[in-house]
Amino acid sequence: MTATPPVSPEPDPDGSSDPDLPSDPDQVALAVESAIESEDLVALRRLADAGRGDAEDALVELAAERGDLDELRRLAAAGNADAADELLELEEEEE
Repeated sequence: MTATPPVSPEPDPDGSSDPDLPSDPDQVALAVESAIESEDLVALRRLADAGRGDAEDALVELAAERGDLDELRRLAAAGNADAADELLELEEEEE
């Protein structure tokens, strides 16, 4: 019998697979808005990891504003093209 490799779960836009996130989509949207307003990187990462594109967009923007190259690298490595673009731009400015 051959073992089946684990399958990564698909992004969950309403956050229902994360027990720390509300299951109501409206509450998740409010959580994203609150995290953006308070610049809460931990909450934004958690929401982005749960599939919230708006949280990931805010995370890229915030990281770029702060010059947080490590966060932009992490996001770019995960496939975020906007983070990769911001990273290139910031690295060019440093040269």
